[in-house]
Amino acid sequence: MAGSSSEYIPHHLTHLTVGEGFWSFHADTLIMTAILGVAFLWMFGAVARKATTGVPGKFQAFVELVVEFVDGQIKEVFHGDRSFLAPLALTIFVLVIFMNTMDLIPIDIPGMLAGTAGAHYWRVLPTADANTTFAMSLTVLLLVIGYSFKAKGVGGYIHELFAAPFGSHPLLWLPNFALNIVELLAKPVSLAMRLFGNMYAGELVFMLIALLGFAWAGALHDGNILGFALGFIGQVLLTAGWGIFHILIILLQAFIFMVLTVVYISMAHEHH
Repeated sequence: MAGSSSEYIPHHLTHLTVGEGFWSFHADTLIMTAILGVAFLWMFGAVARKATTGVPGKFQAFVELVVEFVDGQIKEVFHGDRSFLAPLALTIFVLVIFMNTMDLIPIDIPGMLAGTAGAHYWRVLPTADANTTFAMSLTVLLLVIGYSFKAKGVGGYIHELFAAPFGSHPLLWLPNFALNIVELLAKPVSLAMRLFGNMYAGELVFMLIALLGFAWAGALHDGNILGFALGFIGQVLLTAGWGIFHILIILLQAFIFMVLTVVYISMAHEHH
């Protein structure tokens, strides 16, 4: 744990890193993502195994509601075969919600638990790590390229890169190609940075609110009961208010990432 307010935020923004340089890995991000992924598979797999055509239980009804919601969103955007895209969208939506929800855990608890195991640093929010969001968005980019080749063929897609949107005149090949490459690369960058930026900022706000703990603890140490009470109550109210608002951000960012993934793949089927 950080010993002062000036050390608090840098401490909580430091990852548990294994290795050095390019070959360094954020072990906390990898472990938390794996745990949440297994939790998602177990929960939804358990519902699928116990599903009944009769009156469903509350959790089965909730899962069915989520599945129908995701499938409904895909139907509005994508009109082809959804046998692969529907499970992909469901996985993205639920897993991102799981990862984002970790931001609601009181920020000092994971650090204290990790400290008992000998880990000096532990960030519990995978989506506040750009490595996670870029890994997901680059996977989406590969799917977009793959679907483009599948829908248009190798020759058709390459022709589109050089002939759209300005035309197929040889003098326009380079401008067309440059514009299409910029458009293609902008998709994963926007996906990754939107999710990362929102969750990183949300995590940082929780840290700033947590700094009030140093204020009311210092007031208590000095015998200032009024300062202690005001600081403690203020921290509780601010944490609760931001936490309630942050639930909207958690759900919204997962929804945006899922919808944009479906939109980008749907666009890959369009012919110019």
